[in-house]
Amino acid sequence: MARLNVPPTKSNLLSLQRQLVFAQEGYDLLEQKRQILILELMSRLGRAREAERRVQEAMNDAFRQLREAALDVGADALDRASLGVRGDHQVELAERLLMGLSIPTVTILPEEPGVRFGLGGTSANTDRTLRQFEALLPLLGELAELENTVIRLARELRKTQRRCNALSKVFIPTCRESIDYIDSSLEQREQESFIILKRIKNRLTLDREGSRSS
Repeated sequence: MARLNVPPTKSNLLSLQRQLVFAQEGYDLLEQKRQILILELMSRLGRAREAERRVQEAMNDAFRQLREAALDVGADALDRASLGVRGDHQVELAERLLMGLSIPTVTILPEEPGVRFGLGGTSANTDRTLRQFEALLPLLGELAELENTVIRLARELRKTQRRCNALSKVFIPTCRESIDYIDSSLEQREQESFIILKRIKNRLTLDREGSRSS
């Protein structure tokens, strides 16, 4: 395991110990965030699949109704009738925060139902077709919100995972290895200093005894 290239001093030891504590606390917070992101992502994925299924079913029903309307009056008549339709639908976009991540909210409010076509050139199936396609709009807004949220959560999860890996597999082990090295070096230095001091003390004792005997 690699270690930091720092001199084995007491100040560096204390500094690395503080950095290690900070890194471990940061890793714990990131790991909690990662777990929450996973839960949120799995929840949104399930809801997105369900929303996609409902959208597909609604679209199938709407196009089936469109074919019925085309059989009644013809495709050309439907095209001409559609040119006169102007829907006043509202789309509301907002953002909310989740673990510091901006999550979109999409709300689509279709125009209130009413008479859209003239009395001639269309049929009841034409009105039903329009209502079914307008009913699709809120479902499409929900699906767009969920899919966009899933993409953002997945990106944030990958980023958080990389940070967790950098701390747990690189910085924290390197910091611990450096702390062990410095601690061992300081201990060895203290032992050497103790031996030297003991030798000096013994030498001084021998010198004093030699002076007395003379």
